[in-house]
Amino acid sequence: MLAAQGLVESRPGVGTFVRARRPARPADYGWQTAALGPPPAQGRLLSSTQRTLAPDLIGLHSGYPAQELLPGRLVRAALARAARTEAAGTRSPPAGLPELQAWFAAELAETAPAGATAPSDRDVLVLPGSQSGLSSLFRALVGPGRPLLIESPSYWGAILAARQAGVVLVPVPSGPRGPEPAEVERALELSGARAFYAQPTYANPTGAQWSPRRGEELLDVVRRHGAFLIEDDWAHDLAIDSDPRPLAAQDGDGHVIYLRSLTKSVSPALRVAAVVARGPARDRILADHAAGSMYVSGLLQAAALDVVAQPGWEAHRRGLRRQLRERRDLLAGSLREHAPAATLEHLPLGGLNLWVRLPEGVEAEGFARECEGRGVVIAPGGEWFPAEPAGAYVRLNYSGPRPERFPEAARVIGDVLGPVVGQG
Repeated sequence: MLAAQGLVESRPGVGTFVRARRPARPADYGWQTAALGPPPAQGRLLSSTQRTLAPDLIGLHSGYPAQELLPGRLVRAALARAARTEAAGTRSPPAGLPELQAWFAAELAETAPAGATAPSDRDVLVLPGSQSGLSSLFRALVGPGRPLLIESPSYWGAILAARQAGVVLVPVPSGPRGPEPAEVERALELSGARAFYAQPTYANPTGAQWSPRRGEELLDVVRRHGAFLIEDDWAHDLAIDSDPRPLAAQDGDGHVIYLRSLTKSVSPALRVAAVVARGPARDRILADHAAGSMYVSGLLQAAALDVVAQPGWEAHRRGLRRQLRERRDLLAGSLREHAPAATLEHLPLGGLNLWVRLPEGVEAEGFARECEGRGVVIAPGGEWFPAEPAGAYVRLNYSGPRPERFPEAARVIGDVLGPVVGQG
């Protein structure tokens, strides 16, 4: 034990000796200030949702479901089986394992209306998570210095990926039913943008879902302008009171670039996602992806495919729907009872989050710090806006651990808001 700690060393035939301890010299990183130059324009690189918490705190900030909501048994068994296959020691094709490509294509084809052109297996590109997929999409389809329409508010990771790619963001206001088609049309005309990033199904952070009519209207706008709609279907497997209706299933001309991830529904350890794209856009995305990451681990792809091919996968999704509904309703009801000044403008039909507006005069960052001081960690909403926030919002994840503490968390939120509301 002493040797393992580096306190003694054994010399065969000589003896055991106490190791000489050299006094530690503090490292000097001052030279890096000049070498790095000014900080990046996007500011904070880590989101408030990526923090690791002490176990006694109530965490409503995370962007992932609690471990008990994931199919852990299926994942462990799939990893063990995949480790015994050729995938554990071979390089996978740049576009992904053919069997996994076929699964993603079939999943999208299932939602296609009669007469629609179903995606082919070749249209699918398997990626190491949706975040790297967004970076590839923005570089390949938009490019530095060029405009990209984006809903406001929208996923903070997409905002970060776009800024790191040098893309110019053009915000479009979006409410519980999505953006107004007239607003999108006006923004496309004024900006000259040829791409629009959106989350039509259970948007992060608002939980909004576009109606079929709204989706058709917006798809028509995109087509008229000869543009791409980058559809991020991040919550496809997180439905509660409705079903996903991907717009990509209605598009046969390559206007919709479809992104779907398995990370939040299968396991954070299996960072596997897919892009469905057609025509030259598909080839550009593949070229960018291959230049950055070469290929996705065949072991992870094989394990992900194993999980979603098991009979237990559909049973897991049914159970997850019920569990998410119970947690959503518990947190929403707790807020109504204990923090009525916090306004829930829309009860989401799926996803993981409640998007809550704070009363006039409350500053979201300061409010979040005050809540954390009382043991409840929440995510202030500013980072979900590509421009100035439209108000003071916080995002609350109802899929986190220990839902039995949701009423306690709501009481803390109400107590912190109480003095502010009283002053108002």
